[in-house]
Amino acid sequence: MRLPVAFHPRRPTPALGALVLASLVLTGLGCATPIGVKRADPHAVHRMLSGNVLSTGEPSVLARNVLQRYGLDAVFDDKPEVALETLRARVNAGATTRGAVYGLAELYFYHAERSHSRPDYLASALWAYAYLFPEDASDAIDPLDPRMRWASDLYNRALTAAFEEEDAARVELRAGTFPLPFGEVVVDFDPESFAWRDRRFVALVPTAELRVRGLRSRYRRPGIGAPLAASTVPVDESAPVLDIVSADAKVSVTAFLRVERPREQLKGSVVHATLELHVPFERDYVEIEGDTVPLELEPSAALAATFAEPAGWKREIWGFLQRIGAVDERSRLTALAPYRAGKFPVVFVHGTASSAGRWAEMTNDLENDGYIQDRFQFWYFHYDTGNPITYSAMLLRQALSDAVARLDPQGRDPALHRMVVIGHSQGGLLTKMTAVDSGDRFWRNVSEKPFSETKMSDETRRLLEGALFLEPLPFVTRLVFIATPQRGSYVAGNRVAHWVSRFVNMPLNLVGVMGDLARGNTELYQLGSLRHPPTSVDNMTPGSPFIDVLSSLSVAPGVATHSIIPVKGEGAFEAGNDGVVKYASAHLDDTESELVVRSPHSCQALAETIQEVRRILVEHAADGALVTSQAPKQGDER
Repeated sequence: MRLPVAFHPRRPTPALGALVLASLVLTGLGCATPIGVKRADPHAVHRMLSGNVLSTGEPSVLARNVLQRYGLDAVFDDKPEVALETLRARVNAGATTRGAVYGLAELYFYHAERSHSRPDYLASALWAYAYLFPEDASDAIDPLDPRMRWASDLYNRALTAAFEEEDAARVELRAGTFPLPFGEVVVDFDPESFAWRDRRFVALVPTAELRVRGLRSRYRRPGIGAPLAASTVPVDESAPVLDIVSADAKVSVTAFLRVERPREQLKGSVVHATLELHVPFERDYVEIEGDTVPLELEPSAALAATFAEPAGWKREIWGFLQRIGAVDERSRLTALAPYRAGKFPVVFVHGTASSAGRWAEMTNDLENDGYIQDRFQFWYFHYDTGNPITYSAMLLRQALSDAVARLDPQGRDPALHRMVVIGHSQGGLLTKMTAVDSGDRFWRNVSEKPFSETKMSDETRRLLEGALFLEPLPFVTRLVFIATPQRGSYVAGNRVAHWVSRFVNMPLNLVGVMGDLARGNTELYQLGSLRHPPTSVDNMTPGSPFIDVLSSLSVAPGVATHSIIPVKGEGAFEAGNDGVVKYASAHLDDTESELVVRSPHSCQALAETIQEVRRILVEHAADGALVTSQAPKQGDER
């Protein structure tokens, strides 16, 4: 019989015990391995991977990778100048990848932001340029590589910072020799670059640093170069000004620093470059090594800077009460850019107690629509809105006639003779008066005595003929009425409006006319026509002699008309109003189109209104003598 054998387990050795213990620890604490992954919010991961010095204030993952690859990460944190010079030496020795070229651009910018060093900003711009435009075609960038856009942004921002004035409010473009961290850059710049037709650029403001308010959309054209907003002044301020550019206009321009053979030049201590100033109105791209590269543009920021001037907004109330000099005679008709032959003028006419700034939203959307921008130019009429409407309409007609004669004295531009006039509220009444034949009907509101038999000075006769005897302007071929009181405004008829209108001060020349007529024509004074000249409020009162005459006049044959009528609320629009004008007053039976929008009276910035104006302009271009073969597309925007 076999006896059971006793089992005696083997006693582990110390080394074996340590191994078992380590295995147990690693098994139980698997999340603490030196390398691993963990699920995270994908948005957070994306922000980490796509962030760079411009968006987060810290170097991107890709720039940090460059430092780590060459053992420079700790050096950069402690002595950035040493790390940058070491990396630059390796790049110039040809021992690094293109990623290192980009890394220099971003890391120099990061250091410049901390040290406020212009030489480092310039170095960043130069290395970004070298990355974007290499001499060797084999170094072409993958278009999907995010560093391509980052490098463009770094170049644009670094170039701006390198030439900013001390307070950073403006940019000073000039030639000179400027220091670099590793040498110097010799910059050529032709001062004639500031010349633009009969004007010159002054006061260059960096638009990428401007926060825009008051505009629904901010349009930005990604590209190369430092986007700026420039004011303009006549080249010869003592000579008569031939254009109608507003003194407040800020023009979108772009500064560009051109560097030939950048990688080769950056190997030495002296870099030669050329500074250029480009005007997108003329050309919105640059040629670099045979390639067409778009320029960076910030048109919305430039537009907002234009209409940010307080004087324009103060003019709204003073333009109604008519403080003497509220509107300069020389600036009644203005544009944001010089006249461009071949483009149809669109003239915006604001309403009562309003100003050109109310058209900013519409201008912003239309100017940044490629199809519209290629075919139209936008002008603005300014006037004192408390004056008699016949007087204001005379000023509009004179301003348009003078502009056509001055800008195209030989009559060679067909587009200039296919003008579109768009008026809001009272401005719509002025708009209509560019395209009607009134005969002597407005004069008969003053007197039954024939105009030719009435005693007055030659100056008075000329003024009254211009204000009261209307003929269609031959170059106005399309009208757009927005919230226009064709038969008067019920608000104008209330007591408060008439009480306020008592404070309107008539222009001195108009007061002189009244006195001249009264002295030679006693019967007119007795009728009261001259003792109390009507204000625009009086004119827009339903049933007034003026509104009755104007509403009875038909627009001249061949002139297209369109109405955009706001109505508040959700009920039947036929019985509605916009808070100022009833639909029944704004409606015309014989317009080519009518659009009712659900809105209060001030609907110029409404998306539906702007889209309707765009549709009308596309129709105008198609009907015009200069129509092109390019078909309009709703998405054709820049």
